[in-house]
Amino acid sequence: MRAAIVREFNEDLSIETMADPACPDDGVVLEVAACGVCRSDYHGWTGEHPLIKSGSLLGHEYCGTVVEAGPQAQHKIGDRLIAPFILGCGSCPACHTGVSNTCAHQIVPGFSAPGAYAEYVAVPYDHNLVHLPETMTPALAAGLGCRVTTAWHALTDRAAVKAGEWVAVHGTGGIGLATLLLAKWLGAQVVVVDIVDEKLEHAKQHGADALVNAAKEDAAEAIRDITGGGAQVSIEALGIEPTTNASVECLAILGRHVHVGMPAGDGRMEINLRAIYAKQLSFFGTRGMPSWKYPSLLGMIERGEVDISPMVAREVPLSGASAELRAMHGPTSPGTAVITDLKS
Repeated sequence: MRAAIVREFNEDLSIETMADPACPDDGVVLEVAACGVCRSDYHGWTGEHPLIKSGSLLGHEYCGTVVEAGPQAQHKIGDRLIAPFILGCGSCPACHTGVSNTCAHQIVPGFSAPGAYAEYVAVPYDHNLVHLPETMTPALAAGLGCRVTTAWHALTDRAAVKAGEWVAVHGTGGIGLATLLLAKWLGAQVVVVDIVDEKLEHAKQHGADALVNAAKEDAAEAIRDITGGGAQVSIEALGIEPTTNASVECLAILGRHVHVGMPAGDGRMEINLRAIYAKQLSFFGTRGMPSWKYPSLLGMIERGEVDISPMVAREVPLSGASAELRAMHGPTSPGTAVITDLKS
């Protein structure tokens, strides 16, 4: 099969022909229809993720058609499926209690196993996979496989956002844009923070109630002014120290900070604990979404209750993934890129 492989960090992915993946006994092999290019991939491509080495195959936001099924698989050849990027084992206490995204035995293609920057991907634990709605394009499905689902879980499970609350979103990449779209559907008022005017204007076009350019003003102070004392919920979508502290400092008393952005390197940073202590804030981490929540979210999208089409800005070939990763060295344009041509 054709695949884009990490050979040198910060260098173009190597387009190579490699052996097709073996089918897991408890899973399937998918012919990849689409795969998102995510900032988490960028952290691996730059060498900042401990699981990514020379020879790694990135790609954790994917969908496709089953071409081979193992003897213990729950799906069959021909099924069109989408996968959560965290594959829970299905047998441990975490999986049995509905939090498969915290499974101690989880497998994450693209990080702990070969990913979907390739024509085919092996997917173990196929009970996690969900049928792709007939009306949903592969590009859109891949575009929601990590960022939309993570944002939905952050808003509905970790933050428990209520209609009428102010939600601050720090960073309008894939996670931030998804958070805006979903928070508005939940009835929240949303203030968006970025340093790129084009992305702020894009957010305004898609429902943002207020905008803050953190390069031109103090983001936390501006949000407190806009909201009349602070946001009830703040979503950090970049994983860096300045946005994390702005997220904490912009909150009202008893506010909820949800940390979504994946920290790079060793993940250590200095946090304003005085703000957390004095305002009695809640500080949540979140990663992914349990697979059982997929059908309801997909149904909501399929019925047109929320439009996530702004998520996908570009469809690119496999050979174009390197340029998308390289662009993440600096400010990026609105929307996300999805690989939809695995043969060129």
